[in-house]
Amino acid sequence: MKLNDLKPNEGATKKPKRVGRGHAAGQGKTAGRGTKGLGARNGSGGKLYRQGGNLPFYRRLPFMRGEGFTPINRVEYNEINVEQLARFEAGTVITPELLADAKLISKPKNPVVVLGRGELTVALTVKAQRVSKGAKAVIEAAGGSVEIIG
Repeated sequence: MKLNDLKPNEGATKKPKRVGRGHAAGQGKTAGRGTKGLGARNGSGGKLYRQGGNLPFYRRLPFMRGEGFTPINRVEYNEINVEQLARFEAGTVITPELLADAKLISKPKNPVVVLGRGELTVALTVKAQRVSKGAKAVIEAAGGSVEIIG
């Protein structure tokens, strides 16, 4: 096989439409552009990304502007509710490491915040980076204690 033997498959290519070759050809005179107006003019269509009075797409995107900016030093917490702590036995010391081993937190490197949803009947010692007021009240009402770690 030689390079001059290569050709596209049957029906894969079409001849281009020849416009502006007289009205008998079917696409004569205005060549399918209608009459007058911006679309009929040569070179029309504007610049790339121009949207004719609308806010351009690239300016609607949030990065580099206020709406979508995420602060670099924002702290992302692992959230855990009091009802999830009810599975542990009484007297257990709850630490972030224990929660990671029990697969209760998704990102062990991030700090833990304990939230107050649910009931608690066993006395636990909870050590976490943050504990909400409601969670602290529920834990202490069950006879447990709360310790904030740095």
